[in-house]
Amino acid sequence: MTTGQAATGPVARLASVSHRYGKVTALDDLTLAIPAGRMVGQVGPDGVGESTLMRLISGAKRLQAGEIDTLGGDISSARHRGVIGRQIAFMPQGSGKNLYHDLSIRENLEFFGKLFGQGRADLTADRRNRPCAVSGPPGG
Repeated sequence: MTTGQAATGPVARLASVSHRYGKVTALDDLTLAIPAGRMVGQVGPDGVGESTLMRLISGAKRLQAGEIDTLGGDISSARHRGVIGRQIAFMPQGSGKNLYHDLSIRENLEFFGKLFGQGRADLTADRRNRPCAVSGPPGG
């Protein structure tokens, strides 16, 4: 898949993806296509791999085994991650470690967006009106 095909193909395509933390398997030979133009959610109890999956798809975690194409290209390519990085908004729950609790959700998103190179044009009202995915309440 080449850059730019994500508009017509899936936004992410995973083939035989596995990820381990020591002896613990978080993802085991996962093959999945996430369609464009759809709202998709993932739900599961703590520790079954949801955050690992999102980190891998977004390029925030290094791929150990398998292949992942995100937004039309190989997410393991630093060049591709640089090209698509501004198109991905990902804020892991991380047991609250990634959020400043005295900021609103919007303020947290704006803060981290600016940290990762999002300019004022990228933080317009249009973006604020897009659906957000929340993995659960703080501490939950």
